[in-house]
Amino acid sequence: MTAAALPIAVPAIRRPFNPAHEFFRREPLLASLGLLMAALLLPTAFAMFVDQRTLAGVNVWVKPLKFEASLALYTLTLAWLAAWLPAGTRARPWYRTYIRLVAAAIVLEMAWLLYAAAIGQPSHFNRTDPVLALVYPVMGGMAVVLTSATLVYGLQIRRNDALAVPPALKAAVVQGLVVTFVLTVLAAGFMSTGGSHLVGGNVSDVEALPVMGWARDGGDLRVAHFFATHAMHFIPAFGFAWAMVAGGKSTRPVNLFTVLFAAFTLFLILQALDGRPFLPAIG
Repeated sequence: MTAAALPIAVPAIRRPFNPAHEFFRREPLLASLGLLMAALLLPTAFAMFVDQRTLAGVNVWVKPLKFEASLALYTLTLAWLAAWLPAGTRARPWYRTYIRLVAAAIVLEMAWLLYAAAIGQPSHFNRTDPVLALVYPVMGGMAVVLTSATLVYGLQIRRNDALAVPPALKAAVVQGLVVTFVLTVLAAGFMSTGGSHLVGGNVSDVEALPVMGWARDGGDLRVAHFFATHAMHFIPAFGFAWAMVAGGKSTRPVNLFTVLFAAFTLFLILQALDGRPFLPAIG
């Protein structure tokens, strides 16, 4: 055997981890939507800077800006968790059809919010503008569709027995996703039946809690809605921490945290319905 024929071990070239590439590898459609929502933040912030019109005391572009940030986080979270679905799920016809429906609901929801801001009208509970009044019930249905992705993902991940993660982390992700759907629909249902997210207090958001915009002189169902929609982050974060500290073999701490988190969110709903603010104004 000549020297040239001797086998030479060539070390494998490991590419640096690219988070953006990983999101698109796991679920390209949701990753694209997340990127789109994030890209909309800059022009919306610019519109808020140049357009000084207000609704309920705040700039008309504040609401779409918040929704863009929230939907970016939502879609990117689901895109990442798509890798936790049972093998072959993402290639199934029912899944591809369903995820396109969810994506369409997100796009329509965002277009509705941007249109309302552009004409200087409230997007929610609008009874004066004929177009928005007609579209509002439809957008309520679209909101349920896009939120249902958490329920579908949660139930599918629960079926994945091949998932190589600590039991506590898997339980936290499943419970966080399912609780997100249940509590979000519940909080949104109270808002839609009541005709407003506010209960008592002034209709102006001028004196509201900074950044979040929650009322400080009356009940505000948006507080419960916030915690409900982010159960998919709070509960898995606890599960991850528990797995890091104690190995995550026992799911009991996660189960307890989920119950307490759900009880806390239900308390926030009752607090708002009673006309009491989450953080009252001082003085």
